[in-house]
Amino acid sequence: MSDERPRALFGTDGVRGTANVYPMTAEVALQLGQAVAHVFRREEGRQKFLIGKDTRLSGYMFEDALASGICSMGGQVIQVGPMPTPAMAFLTRDMRCDAGAMISASHNPYQDNGIKFFAHDGFKLPDAVELRIEELILSGELAELRADPSRIGRAKRIDDAEGRYVVFLKKCFPFDRDLSGVRVVLDCANGAAYKVGPTMLEELGAELFTLGDEPDGTNINAKVGALHPERLAERVRELRADIGIAVDGDADRAVLVDEKGQVVDGDALLALFAGDFFARNKLRGGAIVATVMSNLGLEKAVEKLGLGLVRTQVGDRYVVEAMREGGYNIGGEQSGHIIFLDHNTTGDGLLTGLQALAVMCKQGKPLSELVAGFERYPQVLVNISVREKKPIEELPSLQKQIRKVQQELGGSGRVLIRYSGTEKKARVMVEGEDEARVGEYAKDLADALRRAISEGS
Repeated sequence: MSDERPRALFGTDGVRGTANVYPMTAEVALQLGQAVAHVFRREEGRQKFLIGKDTRLSGYMFEDALASGICSMGGQVIQVGPMPTPAMAFLTRDMRCDAGAMISASHNPYQDNGIKFFAHDGFKLPDAVELRIEELILSGELAELRADPSRIGRAKRIDDAEGRYVVFLKKCFPFDRDLSGVRVVLDCANGAAYKVGPTMLEELGAELFTLGDEPDGTNINAKVGALHPERLAERVRELRADIGIAVDGDADRAVLVDEKGQVVDGDALLALFAGDFFARNKLRGGAIVATVMSNLGLEKAVEKLGLGLVRTQVGDRYVVEAMREGGYNIGGEQSGHIIFLDHNTTGDGLLTGLQALAVMCKQGKPLSELVAGFERYPQVLVNISVREKKPIEELPSLQKQIRKVQQELGGSGRVLIRYSGTEKKARVMVEGEDEARVGEYAKDLADALRRAISEGS
């Protein structure tokens, strides 16, 4: 369950911000390492911690600072270098580590960075544990908890982690099939998947073409990857490929492109996977899990199958929480975080692409045909930069405008206004049957929000 107490360091997905600016400094990273090592301290034996990162320039700084903090508390550190976030979730569990750390700001530009942690079971830390880590750092307790000189830990690098994750992914693909004759374009976003992604697809026999596989420390997510699938779509059409797969900087999300060059987002993929799992009697709980941002079209699609849709607040960690609590095995976000809880504990972009390829191979149909039944409701999202995040419910003039729009939409639309958990932005989303009207409503609500925040009313 979520803990609603205010947070000083952790957001919805770890600690995140501009590199070398508080809280994303080497000093804080060292303290995070110390606090995590203390929280996961054992009565007997030495703790073992795993550290991975994406390809950002600042990753070197944070990697060594984290390791130093852990070692100063007596913990042992294993560093694996650039590795996708879902790989870190898998490897933390597979290598029997006490906890794992991933250094990444996901889809953000290279100037940003972040640190998120996984417990020994591969799941992200509960809110209560994150708050305990914050308390240790802010209280100054850590200075008195450092290990005796004879107990200082060691850090080492290993080279076989990539291979472990590639084997794991390949085992998630039907054993009686391969990708021979399938033309795949993979966009690695110049990020953490630039090695493991191509290796996995080539070993499964795909005819592979790559984009965004030349990271230089500053080009992660730069006009490539899941947030910028235009180049991928162009390349798929040019090469007459069967599918395009775009992951983001840490490869925990994927956006696909069908053979016609049309983008297929997370909602359409969730509908596809729900139908496939249901047909094979593999879907648990009679429902899938998505967030409040998922399109009404997803609701309609699962309703046609006689299934339910459980909605959560935005953030894949909340999707996973609901899946674990309700016993569901498929969930995700419109942005492309898809969680297959039978396989991994977090969103996995490469696994998502593999699962789509598996359905294509099993049914002998192109991706465009497989998602053709998904009907998307027009949805307009407006992002607004804000200096402070005043509670939406405490802005009466905005609430009045929301009620007016909801009344006019009736039962065939939705309004959602929320603050980003990782950026100083507000997001205004309106959904309905008429795209022109939806756009007008979104603009009106965005204007109302700006006025309400500036006026404080």
